[in-house]
Amino acid sequence: MCVLVVTIVHNPDDARIRYRQIEALLDRGITVTYAAPFDAFGITGTARAGLTTINLPRATGRRRLGAIRGARKLIKRLASAHDVVLIHDPELLFALPGTGVRNVVWDVHEDTAAAIEAKGWIPKLLRAPIAGAVRSIERRAEKKFPLLLAEYEYQERFKVEHAVIPNTIMPVDVPVPPEREKVVYLGSITRARGADVLCELGQLLTQRADMTVSLHVIGPAWDSESQALMESAHARGNLVWHGFQPQTVALESLNGALAGLSFLQDLPNYRHSMPTKVLEYMGHGVPVISTPLPLPAKLISETECGFTTGFGDAHEALAHIETLFTDLELAAKMGRRGWQAVKASYDWKDGAEVLVRSLEEARERFASGPRSQ
Repeated sequence: MCVLVVTIVHNPDDARIRYRQIEALLDRGITVTYAAPFDAFGITGTARAGLTTINLPRATGRRRLGAIRGARKLIKRLASAHDVVLIHDPELLFALPGTGVRNVVWDVHEDTAAAIEAKGWIPKLLRAPIAGAVRSIERRAEKKFPLLLAEYEYQERFKVEHAVIPNTIMPVDVPVPPEREKVVYLGSITRARGADVLCELGQLLTQRADMTVSLHVIGPAWDSESQALMESAHARGNLVWHGFQPQTVALESLNGALAGLSFLQDLPNYRHSMPTKVLEYMGHGVPVISTPLPLPAKLISETECGFTTGFGDAHEALAHIETLFTDLELAAKMGRRGWQAVKASYDWKDGAEVLVRSLEEARERFASGPRSQ
């Protein structure tokens, strides 16, 4: 099987796309062409047997039309040479009409319509009608293409049952016990994801002479406001902002952390999602401190792998860090419980099998009819 993977929105080193899905395909001898905005993110395509990389423009903010056009040309040119075209952005649905391309599978990463509420570049008056239009586009898309869903709860938006490939992770073989030197945040940075809380927490930590814990923030800022917040907090010494790091380096930074932080706000797009960062912390034996969104709160409660903290409440987060700091034995137990839970129920090995099987079924479906008009 030969698969064309396309994104114009995500970082080419996106964990779900590059390090889980593409690696799973390559490990099974499937040839992959990966088209993504490598240059825009300053990333060089990784040399790997069976993998070809192609640069595309990046869709960001209001500047999306050029990227959609570039993707449209590429898909139209290469789709017929591949068994499956696996797209990862709803924007790419606009690139398909009129191309005649039919061998498409859409990997639904998020509740796109709900996410409109948190996109500051969209005027408030336009958010509701745009969200309604997105719902309509999703309904039309599922009539034309097979879908893959990143969360079981996303099924509620669609009429037909689709394969679910959750954002499970690859846990370490043996976790490093938590130590007192650092707490970590891993992932993209926006105000909706808690950039303000991170900055406040970093300042509170520097004011505690009795706690020698530094806050390390690993990930790119996705908007100018969040970037300014991170740069300012880093310059003042309130936190260490590492910016984007390759997946292997970023995950290695979790080892030995006292806690892993997830400060997602109470927004519609997050209420039905399991933050991948929470699973990554658990998979590295790191206690979790998360806002009380339904899925992470339930997981933390059931596994006793950390704490929930109020939305926007840096002081409560600090109190949980202090608890772990003073009781490393408790921190180690929480980390171990989280790691065991991930090994049992959230290991990517299961997701890899569903992915490959779903694409093979899609290939058979496409083979029964023309790939293009």
